[in-house]
Amino acid sequence: MSDTLAPRRAAARRRGRTRLEIAVLSAPAVLVFLAFVIFPVVLAAYYGFYRWKGYGDPTDWVGLNNYRLILTDPAFHDVLWHNGLILVLSLVLQGPLAIGLALLLNRRIRGRSAIRVLVFVPYIISEVIVGTGWSLMLQSDGAVNGLLRAIGLGSLEADWISDPDLALWTLMAVITWKYLGFAVILMLAGLQSIPDEIFEAAQIDGASYWQIQRRITLPLLGPTIRIWAFLSIIGSLQLFDLVYIIWGQYVSGTAGTSTMAIYMLAQGRNAGNYGYGSAVAVVMFVISLVVALIYQRFVLRRDLRGAVTEGTV
Repeated sequence: MSDTLAPRRAAARRRGRTRLEIAVLSAPAVLVFLAFVIFPVVLAAYYGFYRWKGYGDPTDWVGLNNYRLILTDPAFHDVLWHNGLILVLSLVLQGPLAIGLALLLNRRIRGRSAIRVLVFVPYIISEVIVGTGWSLMLQSDGAVNGLLRAIGLGSLEADWISDPDLALWTLMAVITWKYLGFAVILMLAGLQSIPDEIFEAAQIDGASYWQIQRRITLPLLGPTIRIWAFLSIIGSLQLFDLVYIIWGQYVSGTAGTSTMAIYMLAQGRNAGNYGYGSAVAVVMFVISLVVALIYQRFVLRRDLRGAVTEGTV
């Protein structure tokens, strides 16, 4: 009997040590996550039940009234629509461009390293610098209109920031310029993880360049594309800095570029109602969480399935 119990006890001890190691090593990250993510969300949810001016203990209980006002406010519907448009346009514009540039930069061409740097540099520049620079260039008398006049295209001059018909497309141009480099780097990493032998075998079988890209490259690049799309979706739902710097909280509303984060700032802090602003933050968190869970359930499921191993140690 003791001979049969000994291996089981040894396996149980190994599993116990493994669990202890995991607990000890992950504890700092878990504590930081609880302190800087979960606790602020819980606190915001608590303040969201009050009409609170941001100082002192909240005493003016309003229950779910803040959340009811958010969900019935036409202004919130507008900013939610803007976030949705930004999300879709980010995927539609950046995705094909990033894949095309990655395919180009993955080939041996002259100046490839310099082009990679030029494409990636905007991503590492601070949003404050990017927003300030573009806000100056996009003014009516700014560099963009000046360039159009200089090359004989003065008829194309426009009010790129304030015109509601152009402002959203202006924002998308800035976002694409800023974040395209990140997408390209991800795509390049995915391309370089594909073995060259696969492409060589396809060429031997007589496949053309475009057939190889459509039948081999894109399917194998699928996990990278899906991860990039997930990051782009979450970033679009939480977009704030570029809109606030270029348009501000007031112009963004009339120009059609206001987002949920801008709405939170305007209706919360600037209106002196931090309880309502906290409720908006909770709604943003819930929307982002639901979208992330749905995306993980239906899109990332096949990628996550291979990342989880089962069995005993």
